[in-house]
Amino acid sequence: MLSKIKNSLNSLRGITEKKLEKKDGTKYIMFGGKGGVGKTTMSAATGVYLADKGYKTVIVSTDPAHSLRDIFEQEFGHEPTKVKGFDNLYVVEIDPEKAMEEYKEKLKAQIEDNPMLGELLEEQLEMAALSPGTDESAAFDTFLKYMENNEFDVVIFDTAPTGHTLRFLGMPEIMDKYMTRLIKIKKQMSGFMKMMKRFLPFGGNDDDIDYDKMLKDLEEMKQRIVKARKILQDPERTAFRLVVIPEEMSILESERAMKALQKYGIPIDAVIVNQLIPENVQCEFCRARRNLQLKRLEEIKEKFGDKVIAYVPLLKTEARGVETLREIANILYGENKNENQNL
Repeated sequence: MLSKIKNSLNSLRGITEKKLEKKDGTKYIMFGGKGGVGKTTMSAATGVYLADKGYKTVIVSTDPAHSLRDIFEQEFGHEPTKVKGFDNLYVVEIDPEKAMEEYKEKLKAQIEDNPMLGELLEEQLEMAALSPGTDESAAFDTFLKYMENNEFDVVIFDTAPTGHTLRFLGMPEIMDKYMTRLIKIKKQMSGFMKMMKRFLPFGGNDDDIDYDKMLKDLEEMKQRIVKARKILQDPERTAFRLVVIPEEMSILESERAMKALQKYGIPIDAVIVNQLIPENVQCEFCRARRNLQLKRLEEIKEKFGDKVIAYVPLLKTEARGVETLREIANILYGENKNENQNL
């Protein structure tokens, strides 16, 4: 068992370094899984590891219940904030309210540019705060900024619990279909209005409506979405890592998530098994829990055996502070094999 753990740890380091060796743009690493399994801890530890390696790294939290500020013991906001003690590590906690404000401002701009669609867009604006999925739309608009920005070598996404994340990652496909239909409608409208002007030159004045600009803006937005989808589906640039604990509910939810991510074409390169009870525990209760975990590990290998599997033991202390994160990164990426002996 111990030798397999070491091999998995080395493999996780290997696939991470191999991805970063290729100079073909910003790399993206996403961590997801059931609530409470340690996604934020793995995101933060990976951020520290990569920053220590010299990569300019930003960790972006898409989870409304942000925890990065607790782990790093400092406040963060909607824009990149440098982590204390680092010159090349930043954190962004997407503010749902701020994202929604920005989203509404874009809708208002659309109303001003599209008078004929004003009533429809105003209704959309009124419903924005209430519509299911609108928070994902607003957050996704912010997410796109980091998919287009080449300022960082690596962008790490600390995602929300599984259900929210799957809706979020499904946005490119949904928005692509929506934009395609909207472009088609506006092209039809543009052609219709131009035809009407030929027959009724004295009728409705639409000189203030720039249909070409409307279509150009829509086409640009569609291209942004298509580009983001291609990056998310590119295994050379993007990796999704499932974080799981050796319990049945977490394993089953992660298996469902894996199937959904495969449907979206998002590559999963690793599974991180967190909160493993060490082998040298003395109490009877702890040994019983460890024996149960070992059975769950067999299930994990059976369900995720084609992925790299890394193991992180249950910590004696809370995962807070940079030095603790460095210890976790050392376990995750196997810089010092001797540190893994207590597994």
